[in-house]
Amino acid sequence: MTSTILFVDDEPDLEALILQKFRRQIRDGLVDIMFARDGVEALESLEQNPHVDMVVSDINMPRMDGLSLLAKLQEAEDKKATIIVSAYGDMSNIRTAMNRGAFDFLTKPIDFADLEATIEKTIRHIEMLREVRRRQMEAERAHAALSRHFSPELAKRLVAGGEGEGIEVQWRDVATIFTDITGFTSLVESAPPEMLGALLNEYVGGMTETIFAHEGTVAKIIGDAIQVLFNAPGDQPDYATRAVACAHDLDAWAQDFCARQRAVGVNFGTTRIGIHAGPALVGNFGGNRFFDYTAYGDTINIAARLEAANKHLGTRICASASVAKAAEHFQGRPVGDLILRGRSEPLRAFEPLPQEKFEAPRTAQYSEAFAKMEAGDVAAMPAFAALVGVHADDSLAGFHLKRLLNGAKGVRMKLE
Repeated sequence: MTSTILFVDDEPDLEALILQKFRRQIRDGLVDIMFARDGVEALESLEQNPHVDMVVSDINMPRMDGLSLLAKLQEAEDKKATIIVSAYGDMSNIRTAMNRGAFDFLTKPIDFADLEATIEKTIRHIEMLREVRRRQMEAERAHAALSRHFSPELAKRLVAGGEGEGIEVQWRDVATIFTDITGFTSLVESAPPEMLGALLNEYVGGMTETIFAHEGTVAKIIGDAIQVLFNAPGDQPDYATRAVACAHDLDAWAQDFCARQRAVGVNFGTTRIGIHAGPALVGNFGGNRFFDYTAYGDTINIAARLEAANKHLGTRICASASVAKAAEHFQGRPVGDLILRGRSEPLRAFEPLPQEKFEAPRTAQYSEAFAKMEAGDVAAMPAFAALVGVHADDSLAGFHLKRLLNGAKGVRMKLE
C-alpha cells in the first residue's frame, strides 16, 4: 500500500533533494511525496488531499510556522502523524512540538538515513492504527447487527468471541415464543402514519426490553409480530422455564400498554402469545452480506399456530405440553387436544397462569370441569355453566361451554 507524505519546508532546493533520496521508494510505489512551502499552503493541500498519511514539517517558515501547523493538525478529526524538523540543539521547540502531539522529531542538517528510518517507523505506526480502526469498525458493525437479536451483554460476549458459538446454522432444542396483535391491520388502515410509527416503536421497544431481560433472542420482528428463541445461540438448560416467565412478563407489559393507549382514545389490540419447545434449525441465514439470526422447522410453526389458537380459545397465552412438561413448577390449566392448522395429530395445550390466578378457587373448579369433559361425564356442561355464571370473564370456560352446547364431546378440537 502506498503511503502519502507531505513535506512542508520553505527551502527551495529541498524538493529536488527529497525526490532524489526517495526515488527508489517512489518508483516501487511504496511512497507518494507532496510538498508545501508553509503551514497555510500545507493546510490547503491537506484539505484537497485528505488521503495524506503523514506530515514532515520544518518549524521556521513564513505565514504559518511548523508549531502552529502542528496545533492545527491536532485540532482536526483526522489527526495526521507529524514529524517536526528543528535546528540541532533547539530543545525548547522540540519539547513544544512533542507536547503538541508530534509523533517524532529530526534535527537539521537532516541525516537522510535517519529520516528514512523515522518515516518507516511512522508508516508502521500508521498501519497499526489503521488495523486497529478497521477491527474497531468491524466490531461496531458486528455489535450493531447482533444487538438486533441479542441482549446487550450477550451481544458483547459474541463480539468479543468472534463469530460466537452457536451462530452457525445447526439443529438445537429451543423454546420459541410467537406474539401478535389482534386487529393490527385495521389500526394500520385507520391510524395516521406518524401515530402508528410512534405506537409500534414504543410497543416493539418495550417488548424487546422484556425479552432481553429474560436473555431471550429476538429471531424476527415482522410488523407487529415478534418471534423469540431460548437456548440459542448459547445453552440455557432452563429454556422452557425462561420462555414461560418471559411470556407472562410480555403479557403484563402488553396489557399495561393497551390500557395506556385506551386512556388516550387509541384502540390498540390485545397481544396473543404462543409457546412451544422442540428441535429447530437455528443460525445465521443472512448470507455474506446480512446477519439474520433466526430459526426454522416444525417447532417454530407450532408456536405460531398456538399463538393463532388464542383467538378461538379466548386466551392470551397458549403453550404446548412440551413446554408445560419441561418448565420448572409450571402453573397453568389444560386447554384441550388441539388439531392445529396444517397438522393431523392432536397437541395438548395449556394456558399458563400467573401464581395468584393459578391458586384461585376458580382454577381448581375449571380443572374439575375439564376432567369431567375429558372423561365424557355429562356433568361437565353444568360445571362449566356454573363457572361462567360466577366468573363471566373466564373466556376459556365459556369456550368449552359453547362447544358442549353445540354437541361437542371430549377435549379434542380442530382449529382452522
